[in-house]
Formats: sequence, structure tokens, C-alpha cells
Amino acid sequence: MINKLDHLIVCVNDIAEAEEKFTKLFGIKPAWRGEHKELGTTNCIFNFSNTYFELLSAREEGPGADLVRSIIDDKGEGLAGLVLGVEDIHKAKQQIVDKGFDLGNISHGQGKDFDNDGVRKWNNLFLPRKFTRGLFSFLIEHTEGHLPDSSNFPDSSISKLDHVVINTNDPDGLIAIYEGIYGLRLALDQTVEKWGGRMLFFRVNKTTIEVIAKADKKAPEDKLWGIAWEVENLEKTHRRISEEGLEITDIKDGRKPNTLVATVKSDTYNIPTLLIQHLPS
Repeated sequence: MINKLDHLIVCVNDIAEAEEKFTKLFGIKPAWRGEHKELGTTNCIFNFSNTYFELLSAREEGPGADLVRSIIDDKGEGLAGLVLGVEDIHKAKQQIVDKGFDLGNISHGQGKDFDNDGVRKWNNLFLPRKFTRGLFSFLIEHTEGHLPDSSNFPDSSISKLDHVVINTNDPDGLIAIYEGIYGLRLALDQTVEKWGGRMLFFRVNKTTIEVIAKADKKAPEDKLWGIAWEVENLEKTHRRISEEGLEITDIKDGRKPNTLVATVKSDTYNIPTLLIQHLPS
């Protein structure tokens, strides 16, 4: 059913300030600056080779603006939404309904680019929090228009989403949704004795949804936590980010063999942010 991790949503108060900070982090310019007029929101999109990263802010009044404000009031600025791509949203909805879940109506969205008047259109299916266990998520089917090509990245830039991290207290319940309903490939299910939990990897469109699971007796809950970005040359990326004035840790060997990593410690809007370079084996 799910064929890609379409994009991540980050809610912010001041979108111009957030655009400036993430431009320094990513080393690329936004691919889109626009608005969802009927929702009362404005957005700024950075396009990567396997997904896109959307800054979202309340602009006027509307249901989208209300949602952004409520998320920021509740949790502060930061990583807020996981958007999953499908080829046929009507078929996807029926597959979830057939599993016994009640869903709302499919809605139609439209965005307009401030810089070139480009228009993109899509269909959305917002997933109830009871189904997603508290995580803000929806399905999207793009129907018209597209983001500018993202194939040409400077070697000091960030080019690709390596993985996004979800925390859960109910790994088996999460597997039932992500593998059993979404149809994502569960590539790893490993107990980590060091911290007494499980680690799950779901693979989709050349990225990974990494799940850190620590079971407890509370009601099942899933939360977005952090992001790891892949770079081609971590030494060059580290130097560029440092020169931009962001705080970043020293480069070190990663937990995974044949990787180098560094952690960005400032200007990430409360998002734990790791940079990773995969070395030839």
C-alpha cells in the first residue's frame, strides 16, 4: 500500500527564520516557498533525493493554521508529522477500512509557489490518532505538478534522508500497522540488551523508519523523535556547517560498521539530528 515516505513536516512559528537556519544546515536552497490558502498555512520545502522536508507555519486563519498552532502549543516547534505516499488513495483507504478501522473522508489539497506561481495538487487521507497511536500522519496521492528536480547536490550538502526515528512503547502493535497494514518491509527486529528494548527497521524508498521500542504498561503510543541525514563527504559537510555558525560534534565512527557520524547540536528546532556518511566496505 505505502510506496514511499513522502515527506516530513516540521511546525514552526517564524517560517523565514526557520528557512534561514535549515538552509545553513542542509547547504541547499528551498525548492518551494508557498501557501495552502484554504488551510491558512504557509510552507517552505527542501527537496532531497528520496523525500522532502516541509516547514509549516500558520499564516492566517483556517483548519491547517489551527492545527499548527495546537501542535506548537502542545509540544513546541519541531518534528510534527509523517506523511506516507500511495499510488491510489481510494484503494489504500479501503484496505485500512477492511482491517476494521473507521476513517474520515479523502480531502483535496492545493499549494501555490510564491516564487514562480507553480501549482501542485494532491489528495489527502488524514489518519485518526486512535489508528496512529498519537502520531500525526496522513496518506497523500500527488495528482498534479511536482517539485523541482533534486539530483544536483554540492558535495558538502545534505542529499538524502538516511532514517527517521519513532519511539514506541508497543512494538508488536506498531509492527501490526506498519508491516501488516501499510505493507512496509520489516528489515530488522532486534532486541538490544544494553538498554533493554527492541530496535525495528522498516525500509521504504531508499530510506528507513527506525523504531526504538521500550515496552511499558501505558496505553500504546508512538512519537516522532529524530532524523539522520546522509551526506557524501562528512568532513566537507562538517566544515561547512561549522563555518555557518552551527554547533556540531566532532566526527566519530558510527555504531554501524563503515560509517562516520556527527550530531548537530543547534538550530534544529528541537529535532535530534545526526549526519552520517556510509563508507565503502
